Amino acid sequence: MNAQYEVFLKKPASFYDNYARKSGNTEITHYCPGCGHGTIHKYIAEALDKLEVQDKSVLVSPVGCSVFAYYYFDVGNFQAAHGRAPALATGIKRAHPDSIVISYQGDGDLAAIGTAEIVHAANRGENVTIFFVNNAIYGMTGGQMAPTTLEGQRTSTCPYGRRPANEGHPIRVTELLATLKAPVYIERVSLHDTKNRNKARKAIFKALKNQKENKGFSFVEILSQCPTGWKMDSPASLDWIKENMVPYFELGTKLDRSDEVEPIVFPEPIWDNSEIIKNLGLMDLDIRKRADRNAIETKYKNPKIKIAGFGGQGVLTLGIILAGTGMMEDYSVAWLPSYGPEMRGGTAHCHVTISERQIGSPMITQSTVCVAMNKPSQVKFEKEIIPGGMLIRNSSMIDIPSTRKDIEILSIPATEIATDLGSLKVANMVMLGAYLEKTGLMSFEALEIVLKSMLKKASLLELNKKAIEAGRKAAQQS
Repeated sequence: MNAQYEVFLKKPASFYDNYARKSGNTEITHYCPGCGHGTIHKYIAEALDKLEVQDKSVLVSPVGCSVFAYYYFDVGNFQAAHGRAPALATGIKRAHPDSIVISYQGDGDLAAIGTAEIVHAANRGENVTIFFVNNAIYGMTGGQMAPTTLEGQRTSTCPYGRRPANEGHPIRVTELLATLKAPVYIERVSLHDTKNRNKARKAIFKALKNQKENKGFSFVEILSQCPTGWKMDSPASLDWIKENMVPYFELGTKLDRSDEVEPIVFPEPIWDNSEIIKNLGLMDLDIRKRADRNAIETKYKNPKIKIAGFGGQGVLTLGIILAGTGMMEDYSVAWLPSYGPEMRGGTAHCHVTISERQIGSPMITQSTVCVAMNKPSQVKFEKEIIPGGMLIRNSSMIDIPSTRKDIEILSIPATEIATDLGSLKVANMVMLGAYLEKTGLMSFEALEIVLKSMLKKASLLELNKKAIEAGRKAAQQS
């Protein structure tokens, strides 16, 4: 065989030589005969090789026929929840700006449940590349009607054909996104013949090249065949694209500012809290007044705290004050709230992380500390505390013992103490005072600075300070 053809026919390096992750025959893909995914995969892999970016590329695959793309691409791979690939791609790109991030999605995934995700990613101008495979049907789950199903087209969920009066018109996603200001490159291509496949190859390469050059958001819609879902053979499926899809989903470039925009310059992450503290109107804290970290017991360091109770018990406020105090003491902090729709009486909890290291996620699945303001909170969250962790319980409202024998338990009658002080609202501050007294994690000087920034009324400030002091005494006596 001629050497040039040997090179041309060689499998791209961005593909695995053998699809070992796949069950069954590891020499072939899982796609149906005549499916367009294999062709698109080939064009993407060729582009990654040509751009020499395989080693820093990440593919985000969605729910759909392409869910197993990680079988084939020898790159970083992530699996996204249905429709959420652009959000996941955004997170990856923001965390690793030098990476090449690809979101690969079908029409049911991107244009139905994922509509908000793709619109807002495009509107932000995220420097990612989106490949949108449009075969006008839900191919994997039984051939249901998709947002791109054509008028009159029959599917398992519209057996009489799509009727605009009942199901609405097919959505032209490419034209929709092209109305936005931020995107750099948007084009629709097709796989129905050799000429258009060559155009698809070029569009895919350009979209990835834009990202390599930090140009911004690029989007390529690819009209692709689905012989199985359409219930026809492969040649007929190519004709169907040409005769039915192309007239409605017109091919061509809808937006191209690739040569006009300047490369994006990504700012360095800012880990210094001083500017944030200044913007929040907080005073700087004398280093001598900070808690002595060497004196803190190891088990109390770098806590992951869940605070829970009824709405109105100051659960979220307690979390904010904890996080703010941690910021004053130059910790990395995170605060993530969760609450029901009720202003009062509903459930509420929050996640607070206070760490000497950078925090990867604000979400806490296993806590080291749980602050339970009521009985339902103890029942629900004490099981999530790691062995050796701590449960701080409002014994005024919790009349059952803990089921855990492998954790430290601090019982504080916070509601009773707050009532004696004249306000149920400061029970959260009683718990806060008890926690800091027990652990020594942060100084009360730093806490007072945060309180002063939040409570402008002198009487409220004094009441909260009294509650904190009462919590300290309760912890000492427990």
